Amino acid sequence: MSGKLYIVGIGPGDKDLRTLRAQRVLEESQVIVGYNTYLKLISDIIEGKEVIGARMKEEVFRANVAIEKALEGKVVSLVSSGDPQVYGMASLVFDIIARRGMTLDVEVIPGVTAGLAAAARIGSPISLDYASISLSDLLIPREEILKRVESAATGDFVILLYNPINKPLLEETMSIISKFRSPETPVGIITKAYRQGEIKEVTTLRDWKKYENEIGMVTTIIVGNSRTYNAGNLVITPRGYERKYEL
Repeated sequence: MSGKLYIVGIGPGDKDLRTLRAQRVLEESQVIVGYNTYLKLISDIIEGKEVIGARMKEEVFRANVAIEKALEGKVVSLVSSGDPQVYGMASLVFDIIARRGMTLDVEVIPGVTAGLAAAARIGSPISLDYASISLSDLLIPREEILKRVESAATGDFVILLYNPINKPLLEETMSIISKFRSPETPVGIITKAYRQGEIKEVTTLRDWKKYENEIGMVTTIIVGNSRTYNAGNLVITPRGYERKYEL
């Protein structure tokens, strides 16, 4: 008899930013599966449950074991940081189920993404159209990533950069963006948003490299568009009200 598989977004890490639905689902689950770092972020709620942890690059193992436990008739939560559809586990789980022709009750529980959390820490930089791009080239060729970066830059989107751990790729990315943006374009560099040890810097496209040593896997970089501006330590992208109304 099949059980139930929840793919749960736990948000950026702070307990207060979990959704009520995510909290209830985790409480109801008999089995919790996740990357070890994510399990530490929900340590307050997993005591007494069957917990299956995994290391980085073991996503396929996590997906398979969560599916297997659900097929055994258990209620299972497979956790992702942020939202499970945004560079998380949802796609992999559904892909495996579809390829194998399996029947399983699966529900995605959305969560606050790293991009939303990082943006909130520096004002309102993503109030208009934005593009989200992962700089992880473990699964996607760098040429494909850079093509997307150029498309976002030419389209004047605010750009959210996830997983900027590959420094040569990050530098090439920022170089491409710099061809289409002013050197004074605001750049936010936020590490561990809403987690212990959070670091946030507001700089410009010209000066971002001053903070390159602070950038890691849990950093989100936000590059403004042509209308984004700094106001003290805030980064603001106007929605266009100033074009029609007296502010």
